[in-house]
Amino acid sequence: MIFKLLQADYDVDDGRFNDLYPDEIKELAQRHWTPVDVAKIASQYLVEWPEDRVLDIGSGVGKFCLVGASCTKGKFYGVEQRESLVQISKDLAVKYNVQNVEFIHGNMEQILFSEYDAFYFYNSFYENLDTFCPIDDLVTPDKDLYYSYTNHLRNELDKAPVGTRLVSYWSGWDEIPPSFNLEHTAYEGFLNFWRKEA
Repeated sequence: MIFKLLQADYDVDDGRFNDLYPDEIKELAQRHWTPVDVAKIASQYLVEWPEDRVLDIGSGVGKFCLVGASCTKGKFYGVEQRESLVQISKDLAVKYNVQNVEFIHGNMEQILFSEYDAFYFYNSFYENLDTFCPIDDLVTPDKDLYYSYTNHLRNELDKAPVGTRLVSYWSGWDEIPPSFNLEHTAYEGFLNFWRKEA
């Protein structure tokens, strides 16, 4: 029912969506998973044409991709290094017959950015600095890794063609190359919409 509502462009309560997940995943939602209304706005900006390919960098339990694939005509891909979270994402997509979505178990550095038209980034690297509310104990905070990932993402985005779209959420903008122009912001500046200009 939730995904049919999203397809029909109805608002879906974030808590109701989070109820789809196991309790231990639901408890992490406020800090780690994109709210439904943010995911809708972001995905509608990222998908300009049917079949546009959107990559979620650090997709967690797949919430952004599942919402985006339900409320747009784009194709959504999530890359996530935790295999257990990828499996949860895949299971939900199959259970609720969400089309145009794919989840990849791997590291962002293994991805060919040239295969995508647009990107979503909810500061998934920050867990390498933050010890307050970890997802689990599989990732040991590593400051050097944070900067390595940030530099890699910035370099890949800088190579993207003119017109490439990016949405960043709760980001410090360190990963945004100067070639991207900030088109507008929302949610008191925490949600930012970018386009490659040069």
